[in-house]
Amino acid sequence: MNGGTRRDFLGGRFTRKRRAPPVRPPWALPEETFTARCTRCAACREACPEEILIRGRNGFPEVDFRRGECTFCGDCARACEAGVLRAPDTAPWAVKAQLTDSCLALGGVVCQSCADVCEAQAIAFGARAGGVSRPAIDSAACRGCGACVSQCPVAAIVVG
Repeated sequence: MNGGTRRDFLGGRFTRKRRAPPVRPPWALPEETFTARCTRCAACREACPEEILIRGRNGFPEVDFRRGECTFCGDCARACEAGVLRAPDTAPWAVKAQLTDSCLALGGVVCQSCADVCEAQAIAFGARAGGVSRPAIDSAACRGCGACVSQCPVAAIVVG
């Protein structure tokens, strides 16, 4: 059963999906330090003008890019009294956008909604003879802001 529960087995789920690690607010300390020191006070969530920070697993703040993008304003870091978010004058994080197999363009359907909203121009659709243009993400240009996530009609982009 690969570590699944009896309920998983009886429900027809024979392998357990691993949950992707949560995306913490920008400027977060490494995960182990973050979860050890974060008081779960919600100050960062309340300070976020984009309202993309949510109460995640075990009460720790997580970024939900389905709600919008991070503008890297730094309000969350300035509101954090526990000190688990570094000063906003450093790089916010190393997360980047990634395409999944459910991307419409990869399946031959014309769609460029992700590229249309990418201010960093990290998502490009190159011309392709005899077919639909396919997206490519330039990880060096991607800031991990998540603007593309909420615009994708089939949730084919993840940031992590």
